Amino acid sequence: MAELPHAVIGDAQTSGFGWRVLTDLTDIGSRMAGQAGERAGAEVVRDAFEEAGLSEPRIEPFEIPGWWRERATLSIERPIERHHDGTHEVIALPGSPAGSVTAELVDVGAGGYDAFERAETDGALVMASSETPESADRWIHRMEKYVTAANGGAVGFIFRNHIEGCLPPTGEVGYNNRPGPIPAVGISAEVGARLERYADDGVTVTVDSETRNEPATSHNVEALLGPDDGPAVLLTAHVDGHDVSDGALDNGTGSALVAEVGRLLAAVEDDLDHPVRFITFGSEEIGLRGAYHWVETHDLADVKCVVNVDGAGSSRNLWVNTSGFDELAAVFEAVTDAFDAPLSTSEGVVPHGDQWAFVQEGVPAAMAGSTSDSAGRGWGHTHADTLDKLDSRDLRDLATLLAEAVFRLASADVAVEGIPRERVRDRIDDGYVQELKTGGRWPY
Repeated sequence: MAELPHAVIGDAQTSGFGWRVLTDLTDIGSRMAGQAGERAGAEVVRDAFEEAGLSEPRIEPFEIPGWWRERATLSIERPIERHHDGTHEVIALPGSPAGSVTAELVDVGAGGYDAFERAETDGALVMASSETPESADRWIHRMEKYVTAANGGAVGFIFRNHIEGCLPPTGEVGYNNRPGPIPAVGISAEVGARLERYADDGVTVTVDSETRNEPATSHNVEALLGPDDGPAVLLTAHVDGHDVSDGALDNGTGSALVAEVGRLLAAVEDDLDHPVRFITFGSEEIGLRGAYHWVETHDLADVKCVVNVDGAGSSRNLWVNTSGFDELAAVFEAVTDAFDAPLSTSEGVVPHGDQWAFVQEGVPAAMAGSTSDSAGRGWGHTHADTLDKLDSRDLRDLATLLAEAVFRLASADVAVEGIPRERVRDRIDDGYVQELKTGGRWPY
């Protein structure tokens, strides 16, 4: 049975607070890391923390390498002439440099490592789709495809969406090497289909990308509940999004859920055995920089465990990646059993999401989201990540489950043990080792 009082559960099921916070975040528009919209999002979250009754709500700035999207075009020079310059057709990819390149197109399909090995990419413009290659046993990140293209001598990179609807995908490619070595753009599935149709007979393409790479300031937001002493449970999300959309699912819902769970637990603050810290990180989309900044400026001995909320809201069915920490899995299983709710889990170490900054150091951390029928990111990282795709009822159900989970994790009766960094390293699948090393993100 549930451990939260019935009054708190009833409040969670009738509350409009989380949906209002989500609406306020999406109404900002772009919350791109280091830009005015991200700061506005941080202020929305801080004000929500204050309204929720959390202690010491505050915004903490930190410096990042900023990036601004200005304009991008893609022109087919032969076998026909066609110019694409609409943002529904082509956009620059964050972390890429400005530049103009003309070259033969090489299409590597879904961009598996085997496809790159077969292709002649030296001096070419390389196109890869956002699909996962059939030959891969895991998701292949766009950054891997970009870096592999650059390492193979490509002069530019084209990232083709596999979701139809004139939705060019965005997403960071620079990470720890910002700006990256070659210009990069995202194109819609429709423009990609045209290029694919010409590729076998030879197609020459010009990509012209205007971007700006300059220092900028990002922001974390934090507040707390519970006792002053003892290792804390961290409930986290990222407030930043991409500048092409409202960032509703990725990750307005996460930030709204952190605030809503804080409001619910404020009613039982005296029953918390451990402190609970509520944090929204900035700059997740450009390399988890807000989470890494927090890790580097705090004593991790003061952290009991982390629950990071990202991509929650595509349904009311909870999904949790436990990073192999069995105690976290047991808590979420007990919570969903108590509410007769479905639970989907995975336990492998995944180096994506703000929890990774903690997991790599051996801190017990999980990512919480929800199940989805969409392929890949679905509407994520496109113009279509908007509020109308979501349902307030899903948000309320997820808030109920997350509040119960955090409440249990903050109990003295629940022990969650960290592990040495070396054991984390040994848990990482070879494919993710390859990804981290390819992208210059290997921390060991």
